[in-house]
Amino acid sequence: MDIDPIRRNKKPRLLLESERERLDEFIDSIHYSARYSDDAFEYRHVQLPKNMLKKIPQDYFDSAKGTLKLLWEEEWRALGITQSLGWEHYEVHEPEPHILLFKRPLNYQPPMAQ
Repeated sequence: MDIDPIRRNKKPRLLLESERERLDEFIDSIHYSARYSDDAFEYRHVQLPKNMLKKIPQDYFDSAKGTLKLLWEEEWRALGITQSLGWEHYEVHEPEPHILLFKRPLNYQPPMAQ
């Protein structure tokens, strides 16, 4: 289940300060699911407030699908999503485009600091 590079920006597109400020009002309303897992990964979904989607810059969206692109870590953190290290945005729940799906390897250990 690799990430399709066509479904994300070629490199992280960081938010401008003015764009970030428009999202601040929604940060406390982001909902994080409990974690669930299979044999290889743990998963969780993050539910953004629906009105937040209207404030996110258009180049974060996949115009063909009408959903957010798969976001780089720098992008989803800039939106105000806060999670521990190792999570990767791997899918958008198309029927409900405000729900972002994340995964990371089971027993993930962050790289040791040098």
